[in-house]
Amino acid sequence: MNDWQIDSQNTRGLRSQLKDSVPVTGLCPQAGPYGVQDSLRRGFSSVKNELLPSHPLELSEKNFQLNQDKMNFNTLRNIQGLHAPLKLQMEYRAARQIQRLPFLPSSNLALDTLRGTDDTIGFEDILNDPVLSEVMGDPHIMTEYKLGVL
Repeated sequence: MNDWQIDSQNTRGLRSQLKDSVPVTGLCPQAGPYGVQDSLRRGFSSVKNELLPSHPLELSEKNFQLNQDKMNFNTLRNIQGLHAPLKLQMEYRAARQIQRLPFLPSSNLALDTLRGTDDTIGFEDILNDPVLSEVMGDPHIMTEYKLGVL
C-alpha cells in the first residue's frame, strides 16, 4: 500500500468516528482581515482547542448536556406530546439570551433553574472562576464588538 492510501484509510476511520457526533468546525484559528488571529477580540489561541479528540469518550463528555437534553426532550415528547419539548426549547432559548454586558461573566441562573441544575455543585462551579479567565479585555471594545460597531 502507498502512504496516501494508508492516510486516506485513517481519515475515513476518523470521519466515521466523528459522524454521529456534533460536527467539528473551526479547527483552524479564526483569522482576522489580514489572515492573523485577532487576539484582542478572541483571546489567545490554544493548541488544545484545535486538536481532534484524543479519546473516544471525549466527544461524549463534551456533548453530555446536549445528549442529556435530547434524551429529556424525547422522553417528554413520548409522555406529554409534541407541545411540551417545543415549549421547553423556547424557554431554554429565551433563557440563553439573557446575559450581562460582554465583559462581565454571566451565571445563566435562569437556564440552570429550567434545567434543574441550580441546586447541584459541579466541576464548572468550582473551577470556572471568571477571575482566572485568560480572556479579559477593554469593556468598551468588547461591547462595541458585540453590538457590531467594530
